Amino acid sequence: MLENKVAIITGGTRGIGLEIVKVFKENHAKVILFGSKKETVEKAIEDLKKEKMEVTGYYPNLNNYEEVEKVIKEIQEKYGTIDILVNNAGISANKKIEETTSEDFTKIMEINVNAIFNMTKAVVPYMKEQKKGVILNTSSMVSIYGQPAGVGYPASKYAVNGITKSLARELASAGIRVNAVAPGVTNTEMIAKLPKEQIEPIIKTIPLGRIGEPRDIANAFLFLASDMASYITGVILSVDGAARS
Repeated sequence: MLENKVAIITGGTRGIGLEIVKVFKENHAKVILFGSKKETVEKAIEDLKKEKMEVTGYYPNLNNYEEVEKVIKEIQEKYGTIDILVNNAGISANKKIEETTSEDFTKIMEINVNAIFNMTKAVVPYMKEQKKGVILNTSSMVSIYGQPAGVGYPASKYAVNGITKSLARELASAGIRVNAVAPGVTNTEMIAKLPKEQIEPIIKTIPLGRIGEPRDIANAFLFLASDMASYITGVILSVDGAARS
């Protein structure tokens, strides 16, 4: 589905991001993963090699536009194109507002929102030049329903939705599609560490009767990245088993 497409995936060293890397590779994309640290990027690349998946990786500071711009230029020069950008890097929060510092809130916005702006701003000129491209952002079900604590996280994901819808309108005439995937509760490392008595009440709120798997989310990204979604832009695709809807 992604034969010879060049895809950049941020937050690609673990969890949903790593699963997106695998699904894109299985569909014959050329994948460049971004991570926050050299050691995590190198480990992810090594682990993928064991699965016979060749990828390259970078670890720029996504909040430093000049650093991002430099890496994107290097990728463009190496591959000759950037077809897909997946803005997946992000952090969550669950503190009550009285316990949340302004530094906590700012950090979430920097990673979950500013990084998307910097990455997107850096790739758009190249996508405009080639008159095509796909930009996909990771949102969350909490961008629609909110959450009981950790206000910075849903606030940041509301912002992701706004970026997605606005840039879809702005960039459509340049042949660039912009969409987002809003995962529900997903079986990542964080969820796996929760005791059974915490997981079971969560499952009861999900009409499909289970939490999502990383592959469920990655498949949604695959569809939106592919030509099968060539007439879809400005969409926030919920992948949450109809949880809380």
